[in-house]
Amino acid sequence: MHKLETGFYTRVNVVGIARDLIGKVLCSCIDGRLTKVVITETEAYAGVDDRASHAYGGRRTQRTEPMFRDGGIAYVYLCYGIHHLFNVVTSKQDDPKAVLIRAGSPLAGIDEMFARRGKVSVEKNLLAGPGSLARALGIRTHLSGSSLSDDQVWIEDHGICVSDDAIAAGPRIGVDYAGDDAARPYRFWMPRQE
Repeated sequence: MHKLETGFYTRVNVVGIARDLIGKVLCSCIDGRLTKVVITETEAYAGVDDRASHAYGGRRTQRTEPMFRDGGIAYVYLCYGIHHLFNVVTSKQDDPKAVLIRAGSPLAGIDEMFARRGKVSVEKNLLAGPGSLARALGIRTHLSGSSLSDDQVWIEDHGICVSDDAIAAGPRIGVDYAGDDAARPYRFWMPRQE
């Protein structure tokens, strides 16, 4: 098991990276508490040409600035003023692509995840949905722009191989405003987790 190297993230094909992240392990060490989850669902956002992306048309704000940096950093934003959503920035500087981590399966630090989510046992929705996942791992917006090679949030390769026939692909969730781009098959998930 090892942290993913920068070269994994700086590839240009964000859709390929979204697929490749299935089976990788998202880790956090917040306030000295280690948690790890196997990534089971992702969504790719293809930058300036993707109407579902925060960077569509080259839109650049203080919030989206991390997306315009070299891949291998976190992009964490607040959704509806409630949910902190964790994204992996990919590609090269000024090519703002990212992968939203939507769901996972608990691997380590489960008691801490329960406490953060206010749960007492493993439930189907413990790590289902990007807001629940980030909350369970203690990931908040202050981590936006942080390197995924640091020791607060990172992704590991545990050698988990997920075959193509074990992964489903389809449209992203909640991006109907993106017109035809909403239908792009940029979401990847392991069906048995749904």
